[in-house]
Amino acid sequence: MKRPVPIADPAPPRRRRALSEEERALWESVAKQVKPLRKRHPVAKAHAALEAEMKAIVKPVAATKPIPVKSAPAPRPQTPPPLAPIGRRERAQLSRGKKEIDARLDLHGMTQTRAHRMLLAFLQRAHSNGLTFVLVITGKGKAGGADAERGVLRRQVPQWLSLPEFRALVVGFEEAHIGHGGEGALYVRVRRARI
Repeated sequence: MKRPVPIADPAPPRRRRALSEEERALWESVAKQVKPLRKRHPVAKAHAALEAEMKAIVKPVAATKPIPVKSAPAPRPQTPPPLAPIGRRERAQLSRGKKEIDARLDLHGMTQTRAHRMLLAFLQRAHSNGLTFVLVITGKGKAGGADAERGVLRRQVPQWLSLPEFRALVVGFEEAHIGHGGEGALYVRVRRARI
């Protein structure tokens, strides 16, 4: 068996001794003659070097001519597509019931303002729901005499459908078959929503 090695006691901390008068005088005379190696602080010198480097990279451009910038042409306001009549074949299929009318709107008895709002909202819904053909009932109105103003919607709705706000929603329209209201109704083909 090995014998355990005795551990020596750690040495007590050393105390600093005081300088003698002679040593102190010598130290002071040497300290007075010493000049610092660097006058600037090392961080300040590094900062100055970085600034000089940045100035070398970024040169002022005041002496050069300004380069004209070509602006992109202003986007043209998008004109809605023109209206197109409903084809004879499709009209015949609608009147015979072979093509289905997807929705109906009856504007009877409404004021022009209310009818305009209702028609726009109806066509926007039809457009967003992907409907193809809708029927808009305006009513025939009565001709002649004091009742001459009663066919206002019958005259106004085709004009409204020709406005840009409606042309974005409508491909075309035509007077309905007698079975669907004749002169007092319109077949309206709704424009497909772009995906």
